[in-house]
Parts: sequence; C-alpha cells; structure tokens
Amino acid sequence: MLNGQISLAISGTAFVVVGLMSLAVALIRRRSPGVLAVLGVGVWSVIYGTQRLNDCDAFVAALPHWMQVCIPYSHAVVTYSTLVAGTLTFRELTLARVRQVLGIVSGLAALIAVGGVAIFVRTGDENVLLRYNHLLTNVALVVLLATTLFRKLAHRYGSFVSGAKSKVLLTGAVLFGLEALGSNIGRSFTPDLDTHGWDDLGFAAFLLSLGYVAMQRVYSGELRLSSIENELAIARQLQFAILPTSTPELRNLRIAAVYEPMSAVAGDFYEFLPVDNHRSGFLVADVSGHGVPAALIASMIKLAAKSVAAHASDPAELLRRLREVLSGQLQGQFVSVAYLWIDAESRKARYSAAGHPPLLLWRAASRSLERIASNGLLLGVPADGDFPACEIEFSPGDRFLLYTDGVSEPENAVGEAFGDRQLEQFLRDGCSVPAAELSLQLLARLRTWTPPSTPQQDDITILVIDVL
Repeated sequence: MLNGQISLAISGTAFVVVGLMSLAVALIRRRSPGVLAVLGVGVWSVIYGTQRLNDCDAFVAALPHWMQVCIPYSHAVVTYSTLVAGTLTFRELTLARVRQVLGIVSGLAALIAVGGVAIFVRTGDENVLLRYNHLLTNVALVVLLATTLFRKLAHRYGSFVSGAKSKVLLTGAVLFGLEALGSNIGRSFTPDLDTHGWDDLGFAAFLLSLGYVAMQRVYSGELRLSSIENELAIARQLQFAILPTSTPELRNLRIAAVYEPMSAVAGDFYEFLPVDNHRSGFLVADVSGHGVPAALIASMIKLAAKSVAAHASDPAELLRRLREVLSGQLQGQFVSVAYLWIDAESRKARYSAAGHPPLLLWRAASRSLERIASNGLLLGVPADGDFPACEIEFSPGDRFLLYTDGVSEPENAVGEAFGDRQLEQFLRDGCSVPAAELSLQLLARLRTWTPPSTPQQDDITILVIDVL
C-alpha cells in the first residue's frame, strides 16, 4: 500500500511540474506559431497529474481540511476534463478529417464533462456519465492508432501535420494508444483493475513525444517567422528607397512630405515630377489593402509615373496614361491617385484625381479653405473615360495639402473619425506654421486623436506645399 501511495505521489507531482513548465514555455512563446500544442501539453499534463494526486490518500490526508473537502469536486472535474484536454492537444498536430473528427470528439467530451460535473455537484454521483466518457475515449484512441499505424488511412483522411511523422511521436502514440485502449477495455470488464503504473508509463511516453513535436513546431515556426520579418525589413528598406530622397528645390515654394506606413510595408506612394526651378508635378497614390501586395503595386506606380512624366503638365492626360500603363497589372486591386501640377512662375496650378480625397487649398488673403475634388474613377475600375481637371490660380501665402485617407479616417475612443472638419480646423489653426513643422504636427495630432492602445489603421501620406 505504501509503495502504491508513493508511486501516485511521485507521478502526480512529476506530471504537474512538467505541465507547469510547458505552460510557462507557452506563455513565454505565446506569439509563436504552433504554441497551442505546447499549451495543450501543459494543460493535459497538469490535469493528469492532479488526477493522480487526488487518488493518493496519503497526499490528501496531508492537506488542510478545507482542501480535503474540495478533493471530490476536483476529482470529478479532472476525470471528465482529461479527454477534452487530450483531444484538443492532439487535434493541434493533425490535419484534414482526423482534425475534424477530433474536434467533434472534443466538443462532445466537453458537453459530457459539463453534464457529469453538474450531476456530481447535485447528487454526489460521479459515475453517471462516465461510461459515455470512456466510450468517446476509446473512439479517440482508435482514431489515433488507425491514423498512426496505417499509412493508407493517414494518406486518405489526414494525419499528423508536416514534420510530426517522426519516430519519436509514432512510438509514443502507439505505446500510449495500445496501453490506454487495453486499460479502458480491461476496466470495462473489471472495474477494480489497477492499471495506474502502466497508465503513467504510457502517458509519459506519449507526453514526451508530443512535447518534443510541439516544441519542434514552435521552433520551426519561429525560424520561419524570423525569416519573414527579415524579408519584410528588407522590403521596407527597398520601398523607402523608391520614395523621393528629398523635396524638389523650387523658387517661391516650400515643400514638406510625411510618410508613415501602417505596417512594415505600405500601399501609399508619393512622387515628385520636377521640370525646372519653377514647375513640378506632385503625385500621391493610395493602393487598396495593406501589406506586401499593396506595396508591390505601389512600386509599379513608381515605374509607371516615370514612364508618363512627359505629360507632367497635363494632370488629366497623365492620369489617363497612368491608367493605360497599369491596366491589367493591378490584379483586382484599386488605386486612388491625386496629381497636382504647379507653375510657380505664372502662379497657376492644374489638378486632377482618381477617386482620391479632395485637394485642400488655404487662401491666405481671404483666410478661407477650399476643397477641390476634381475626381474620376479609381484606377483598376474597368471603365474608360477622361479624368476631369481644373485650373487653379494661387497667391503668395497660399498652401496646398495633398493626403491619403489615412489622415481623415482614424477614430477616437468614441468611434468618431478625425474627418474633414477636424482636418480643416487644424489647417486654419496652423495657417502660420511652416510646412515642415505643420506636417509633423498633423501626424502628432492624429496620434493623440486615436487611443494609445489602438494601432495605426492605415498608411498615412501628407504633402504640404507653401507658396512664399
């Protein structure tokens, strides 16, 4: 009897400690791919170890009285939850129909667990639904053994995820499945049959193999994630390399640009098309979506803009030719574009856009703000037609603002968008602030508008052009 008590205490403590260590690893690696399998191993091991300690009379006798009162409830909970934890853990390492079957089994097991514990709390009888729990356990074990031992079944219905078909996992799964299936069948005919020792050995073998494969998945996932992050860092450097390195030096104009991507790479783009010291074009584009696909299209716009630079003084024609160049290349993506041509010598500008937020023009003389929306259809929309263009006369002290919708769409804590009203008020209040300082102040204002815990929701591009 003493040997049996010592065995239960040692095995129960060992499984609880191993489970807690696995949970600690899962917490540390919580952002790693595949960490759910490690979490499942930890929970399963803690539950199994707790079950062993509950069965150890010597351990229970050493507990305070208030804890001894809780032991029957703890025993009922771990008895019914073991299958739930096991099937969910094993499900993380399977594919296709086997994964679906284990998902169904775990759902049924959870329902039985809730019902079994509720009945125990009400009547004190733990065994009312236990036979159904054992039946589901046998089904899960048969699925485990069948998809492990028979390759044809594994190939047809799915089995372990890639990298998990190692000898370690196969050996552990077979030992555990055969031992557990034999023990369950034996206890069905002989309820008093003591299989604790064999249960511990079988579960330990499977737990070790499962933990090994789970950690292998986490490690390989972290390597892939690290590789992707490195590639994104390179992509970010390349994307910034296609942006203008400086603003054009134009007489009587001061230009400031701010570019703040939402993620490592962005779908916003801006370009300058200078002709001489007095004339230049200003292009701002916003690709629908985010991330790598949008960034690739933004790179295509860079090349397309250079190819149509000969039409820099004609915004409508430039956008039309830009549409022709990009036609068939956008792969279902849409691009909004705004193009402003400024002749500082004649003090005239031309503007045209394709589905873009309006150009804002601050008139210093009248201290008023104009919204100029000369818009055609988005690039990528299967339609022809010209882009409307307008001619603008300006005076010293006037200010142009080109921007993407990442400026107007951020929301505050109550869900109110920054919007046109806030943007226009900001420009009125900052009418005397230099262009470079104003662009940075606008970016800071957007950051204070959104709650600190809310990540940036869109790419932000701002071009401020002051007429001296």
